[in-house]
Amino acid sequence: MDSFLSALKISLWVATSSTLLVALFGLALAFVLARCNFRGKNIIDAVVTIPMVLPPTVVGYYLMVLLGREGIVGAPLYQLTGWSFLFTWQGAVIAAFIVSLPLMVRVARSAIESVDEDLIRVSYSLGKSKWETFVHVILPLARSGIMAGVVLAFARGLGEFGATLMIAGNIPGRTSTLSLSIYSAFQAGDDTRAGQLAWVLTGISVFVVYLAGKLSRSRWM
Repeated sequence: MDSFLSALKISLWVATSSTLLVALFGLALAFVLARCNFRGKNIIDAVVTIPMVLPPTVVGYYLMVLLGREGIVGAPLYQLTGWSFLFTWQGAVIAAFIVSLPLMVRVARSAIESVDEDLIRVSYSLGKSKWETFVHVILPLARSGIMAGVVLAFARGLGEFGATLMIAGNIPGRTSTLSLSIYSAFQAGDDTRAGQLAWVLTGISVFVVYLAGKLSRSRWM
């Protein structure tokens, strides 16, 4: 029971932390891709989308290249501070963030693009700035879709496995999430425990996906 609660706590902490990052950066990216035209826009869109189509282990490999102790960012960070993302819950958060960001961006971008252009033009004609128009017109009208993206990002972060295993490892009490605990139990031949954990994770995921569907169909004003 203690190991289950530990894995559940780590999973929820990692998913919540990564979702906060996704909500912040994902919404900004979604707005830029939806409302701005500039050179390189398609490249940024492709880079953001790539983690959706790459195997999680490949994403994990690139994170190692970037954040590992000999990585592009990880090496100078380790030399300056003696700290590394490897085998830490922070590494698990980064992995969950990277794989769930595309979901948030695509759903939020679609919601923002669906806002009536006439309403936006009226806001500008009344002397409102782009920021004021975003806060008072675009955000309220796209809020349901944005919230659905946030919820889906949480679900994706909660179930992340491959990239997390590569950069954060599977350390009980530190980085062992529910997904990793299921893998460990199955590898150890404990099918009963693996099944119990799988049902718990499935139940949480079904509820989150149901909630995302409800939000995407709602009309908040």
